[in-house]
Amino acid sequence: MVQISISEIGETSRIALIKHGASGWIASYVADAVAKAESIGNRICGLYYLESYCQQLQSGRVNGKVEPIVTNPKAASVYVDAGMGFAQPAFARGLPAAVDLARELGVATLAIGHAHTCTSLGYFTEQIARAGMIGLGLTNASPIVAPPGGKTRVIGTNPIAFSVPDGEGSIAMQFDQSTTTVALGKITMAKAAGESIPQGWAVDKDGNPTTDPEAALAGSLVSMGGYKGWGFGLMAELLAAGMTGGVVSREVKPLKAPEGAPHDLGQYYILIDPASGQAFYDRLAQVSEGVALDQGARMPGQGKQPAEIVDVPDQIWELVTRLAS
Repeated sequence: MVQISISEIGETSRIALIKHGASGWIASYVADAVAKAESIGNRICGLYYLESYCQQLQSGRVNGKVEPIVTNPKAASVYVDAGMGFAQPAFARGLPAAVDLARELGVATLAIGHAHTCTSLGYFTEQIARAGMIGLGLTNASPIVAPPGGKTRVIGTNPIAFSVPDGEGSIAMQFDQSTTTVALGKITMAKAAGESIPQGWAVDKDGNPTTDPEAALAGSLVSMGGYKGWGFGLMAELLAAGMTGGVVSREVKPLKAPEGAPHDLGQYYILIDPASGQAFYDRLAQVSEGVALDQGARMPGQGKQPAEIVDVPDQIWELVTRLAS
């Protein structure tokens, strides 16, 4: 392991993205997302993805120079056509207008269409909350989940993220989770490390429970809570694809493949102004107090402090510096 500052991770990632074909302003937004993921220990959405970003920039699978187009199709909705580019710069272009609408109307939606995978969905809903709005985000991904009782992949891990402001410019609560028992990246990382996976994470191609990551990748992941998680996954699927014009999970090719069709994914966000409620911050305080009655209990995301310096595996940092050289 080597110890690397988050600022160096961000700057090195930015340089690597530019060298592989991204415009400077676009590279800055994507690199910031990589660095933020590393700062909170979310390695799956951090440097783990950088090589893929660079390869796909070179192959044209992601457009690193496209200008997102922002429109206002309905009074309370903002739509951003990412043009088969990265999700981070598209979101950045659409967020100010969506926040203004939510503040004016109480609720607004922000739909990002024709985008690359957004990786960490909470990265986006956190920005909504820091702007003073309650943020709910949904997206879909390549197919890896079969219906409970079935074995044909229909949807992706289809995460949902939810961020709540504290009324003072910070975050009172945040969760970002796949609608499967575990994120796909944890399976692929276990395979790369030659490790087994816990029972209950996945089933093999015949629908039988497995602890073999290779068999899991040939089979499907298990929805969290069975039918309950499956329902949330379908909700994310319909909103992320149907409200953005992105493809359904069954049409998404493997996300990290260097070449192939663009991801063409959608991300859908709902922004709610707490001021439009009757007693939001009072009730938030009451709920938080109830959670804190038990020692060690906390609201999701509460008290999490991003690190300034993190441990990075030697081989990963060697790869990153090579990409930037």
